[in-house]
Amino acid sequence: MEIIPEGKHFRLVHESELPEILVTLERYLPESLKFHQTIKTYLNDRIWDFKFYVAKDWPEKPIVLHFPGCTLAPHNNIYQTLGIFCPSAHIEHVDMMRTEDVLIDWQKPMYLNFTHIAIMNRLDDFYSKFGVMERLSGDIYVCNKLNADLELEPLPEDAEMRLLNLDNVQGIHDLYPANEIECVQLFDILVRKLPGLGIFRKETGELAAWMVHSYYGAMFSMQTRPDFRRMGYGIRLAKSLTQLVIERGYTPFVVIRPGNDASRSLYTKLGYEKAFETCRVRMTPDCYEDSTVGTIGNTSYGKFPPLPQGECVVVTKLRRKHVPGESQTVDEGIEDMLAEKCDISGDEARERKTTTDEGIGEDK
Repeated sequence: MEIIPEGKHFRLVHESELPEILVTLERYLPESLKFHQTIKTYLNDRIWDFKFYVAKDWPEKPIVLHFPGCTLAPHNNIYQTLGIFCPSAHIEHVDMMRTEDVLIDWQKPMYLNFTHIAIMNRLDDFYSKFGVMERLSGDIYVCNKLNADLELEPLPEDAEMRLLNLDNVQGIHDLYPANEIECVQLFDILVRKLPGLGIFRKETGELAAWMVHSYYGAMFSMQTRPDFRRMGYGIRLAKSLTQLVIERGYTPFVVIRPGNDASRSLYTKLGYEKAFETCRVRMTPDCYEDSTVGTIGNTSYGKFPPLPQGECVVVTKLRRKHVPGESQTVDEGIEDMLAEKCDISGDEARERKTTTDEGIGEDK
């Protein structure tokens, strides 16, 4: 589709400007970490043809938008999926989004990946008057120093850890919990250009568990096939890939659901610490109806799929504010889109707090 050179309040960033934007974003770490690492990965590896916009008064108004283009959207419209960064100390600049009617059509559904909770609350102040915001909460955990003293038992003799290759792409996409909105071509590029690790069965070559470094610097998704769960594969993958990401000059981070005690235990043992709260949001205007379908590659889709109706999904309407910690019944199959996923249910995790190293094998 045609790329818009400027909106009402924002302008398209030229690639030559990105290094200087990185310097500006460093002032706002750790809140800016996802955007900082996304731009850094883009400059280094060109995972996708991303589009970045900054306020026309940048950097005096430090708000930046990211339209990834690799998230499936109705009508192939990249402007219906976005990320927003604005430091919480300058949160008033988010109000520019209210009248940004060139880049964004607020009468169409929007999908926002994990974004700082303060930004989402500010958007909710005006969006809840004419639409519904479904939220899935997630806490950002950052690893500034890997716990090198953590000792793990060796893998069983019938298993081995090695780099992923292109033969593994389809299997990875099939297991990915948000594969309905991320095209398989993205995983093909991730495996080609960024480090990813898998644990394989030696005799059959079967991929039992995997984890990849994502285009936004996080640890992305960790998944374990059901037959190979509770074998401790997850913490081995997470430790090894964390080290690889650090060696490449990135700061690893993951998104952990507030109720996922098992994953929190895993990553804190590795040295991860909570930095801030985020949420992933699907925004739907009242009375919106559209049955048309778009495609990327061989994938067809119409509307954005609903967010998982599991833990910490909050639907906001009529200026209803997000309540931190509010949750619904845990849905055993629902996990995060970006980073971490435990291969046991929420109930099992709470029952097994003393043995969470075993069984962490599956993963937004």
